Amino acid sequence: MENMAKKRARPRRSFTPEFKAEMVELCQRGDRTLRQVSQDFDLTETAVRDWVKQADLDTGTRTDGLSSTERDELAQLRRENRRLREDVGILKRATLDSKSQGNTHWAGVR
Repeated sequence: MENMAKKRARPRRSFTPEFKAEMVELCQRGDRTLRQVSQDFDLTETAVRDWVKQADLDTGTRTDGLSSTERDELAQLRRENRRLREDVGILKRATLDSKSQGNTHWAGVR
């Protein structure tokens, strides 16, 4: 327990897609375990496991999650949805403001 308290959090690192693909290949080749690959390259097992899982999803060998293409599309749709919600909010406020100011020009428009 004492060692855990002294252990500092590892700074967040970023890795290229090529590096991740190499780590996945090492794991899938079968001559090293996931744990060995993560220790040999000073990586967390969780990160390597996630890379292997994502590679399996992308190739279709797994179906219990989203492929990278689907993840990208979902993120883009969520951004668009958020922007559209903001636009609707702005238009609602503009409509309320024009009504409260007695603006009759837009009264018949819906």
